[in-house]
Amino acid sequence: MSANKSLLILPGDGIGPEVMDEVRRVIDWFDRGRAVKFDIEDGLVGGIAIDEEGAPISDATMDKAKASDAVLFGAVGGPKWDGLPFEMKAERGLLRLRKDMDLFANLRPALCFEALADASSLKRELVAGLDIMILRELTGGVYFGEPRGVEDLPDGTKRAVDTQVYTTPEIERIARVGFEMAQKRRGIVHSAEKSNVMHTGVLWREVVQRVHDEEYPDVELHHILADNCSMQLVRTPKQFDVIVTDNLFGDMLSDVAAMLTGSLGMLPSASLGAPDPATGKRYALYEPVHGSAPDITGQGIANPCASLLSFAMALRYSYDMGDEADLLEKAVSNVLEGGMRTADIMQDGKARVSTSVMGDTLLRELDKLNG
Repeated sequence: MSANKSLLILPGDGIGPEVMDEVRRVIDWFDRGRAVKFDIEDGLVGGIAIDEEGAPISDATMDKAKASDAVLFGAVGGPKWDGLPFEMKAERGLLRLRKDMDLFANLRPALCFEALADASSLKRELVAGLDIMILRELTGGVYFGEPRGVEDLPDGTKRAVDTQVYTTPEIERIARVGFEMAQKRRGIVHSAEKSNVMHTGVLWREVVQRVHDEEYPDVELHHILADNCSMQLVRTPKQFDVIVTDNLFGDMLSDVAAMLTGSLGMLPSASLGAPDPATGKRYALYEPVHGSAPDITGQGIANPCASLLSFAMALRYSYDMGDEADLLEKAVSNVLEGGMRTADIMQDGKARVSTSVMGDTLLRELDKLNG
């Protein structure tokens, strides 16, 4: 029996609990089939936390998150909480997790499974075999910069301010993560910014270039303006390997890349902090890229694959269980090859299945692969 591994599960709102139920079944399978035991705690985040605990995330849940080896997150938000003040919005729970745990590196893979190449809005030849990693800086930039807010002006109008701020150390550490990831992939980094019109973009380009020249000369580095990067993603996406970018542009570019693969319901993500100098442990949060999808909540049709693949990323990055991660990713691929489809990735001639039936099929595939 492997040593127990701590995991905090935060299902959140909307379809979050539905897809997380399927992850729990897979965790139970690893306990039975691979003798891997997880110590699981549960917590509230988002709208349900507001309703039951009075805040988008409580201090007690934050303490649990910091004490866990990894946090598995579902989704937050919905119409019920849209009218709340800014600081009480459901999404503030996720932002606090990212900020308080200093989860500065957001990994968003855009991987096109062969079975879904025809589900993309682009031609098959553009996306078949696609494997991009978008690395988004997550704790700086315009989402956290000060000053920020809305003020009333003397003439009765309003003025809104958001501030884009980056420092040299913030750029250095995200650049290093990007170069180190590229060294384990195809060895190419595209650094995306807006140095033509933004001072932060000028600094970003200068710092990334220096870190490359001094520490990672073996990696091929390209600077690209963020708007051009978005165009190139839909023009010739397979030119990219690792894209390193800031918080705002990463938010947008990762969604563009997501749709190349056919559905947001297929895409996982990981948000990582810096390794502790003494223990090597790093804070980590794993979440599907999709949102809470209130329009389909409770219908049993949500795609659990993004959450399952997020758990696979946790196996790889937080628990050093690469073989188990490979096994789960292979099982997802095989299920898709077998023709199973949830509504969001449905294709002619395939079998449309519910969330739970997709989970059932995956568990059977794990049994087969485990021999």
